[in-house]
Amino acid sequence: MGGNVVGLDIGTTAVRAAELSVRRGTVVLERFGEVALPAGAVVDGEVVDPDVVATAIKDLWRRARFGSRQVVMGVANQRVVVRLVDLPQMDADELRSSLRFQVQDHIPIPVEDAELDFDILGEHEGGAGQRLMRVLIVAAQKDMIAGHLRAGVKARLKPVSIDLTPFALIRSLAPEGSAPLADTGEALIDVGSGVTNIVVHESGTPRFVRILLMGGRDITDALREGLALDHEGAENAKLAAAAGTARDQAVDRIVEHRVTAFVEEVQGSLDFHRAQAGAVPVSRVLLTGGGSRLPSIGERLREALRLPVERGRTLEAVRLGRLRGRSGQLADIEPVAAVPVGLALGGVF
Repeated sequence: MGGNVVGLDIGTTAVRAAELSVRRGTVVLERFGEVALPAGAVVDGEVVDPDVVATAIKDLWRRARFGSRQVVMGVANQRVVVRLVDLPQMDADELRSSLRFQVQDHIPIPVEDAELDFDILGEHEGGAGQRLMRVLIVAAQKDMIAGHLRAGVKARLKPVSIDLTPFALIRSLAPEGSAPLADTGEALIDVGSGVTNIVVHESGTPRFVRILLMGGRDITDALREGLALDHEGAENAKLAAAAGTARDQAVDRIVEHRVTAFVEEVQGSLDFHRAQAGAVPVSRVLLTGGGSRLPSIGERLREALRLPVERGRTLEAVRLGRLRGRSGQLADIEPVAAVPVGLALGGVF
């Protein structure tokens, strides 16, 4: 792909994008921007109203002054299926040509309705001495992808590929060449408004993916219902709790209840991963996403998982271009930059 490329993340409450270039072999973050979405335009990670989303994307391009219309778009919702399967050993070209026949018994989607991709993770010997390969299969329903593409095309963009959001997290939070964790894996957790992505990787190779339909919006909704607030008032109460600028026992109680439910879901997902044969042990968690700004989430995950939980440092994977020197702005965007930066990284290499 020639020239700059933009990673476009269509979230539940906002569209975000990051433009990357390559200068003398170094990846540079040229621009970043985000624009809010009205409620209902995107539901559970799916584009419901392409026209409204396209309008927000146009506004985003106008405000951030992106220099490219080539975009890599990300998807993550319950209509994306990720499976680890064992298949007879074959080369990648042979697997690609026979993929629909190989995976039809492993995914709950008719293969004719799905876009398929795969990643060969390794080889091993089966019980009868047969050589097998462990393959990560991704299946996404075509009509769901079509909604994302319609929004992009209506905004006069040129979508060049669709990527799985958890894979983008690996690129931005565990870039190629970063120091590997010896014989262990790392869990990356991106807490969005309505969707949370969990991916366990081993030196950049995905080993487990889970997409949860929960996030920061659940806390806002609980505050709105529990305290009879409008949406803006509930969101402000949540932000005040995150910033530590206001202490209110009723707010704290509701936030704690929802954070507990969230942590239990994450813990259950990672317990499921650990129970799988050959699962790589997790030695650390990197936390990112807008919902990760609540300090109690990191603290509670640390207690429940009994693992180090650190903030993801997306901006350490790239050199800063026009954003250099805007320290306050960088601190604000880093938690929500992991997905769009990771998507764009998939397009520049």
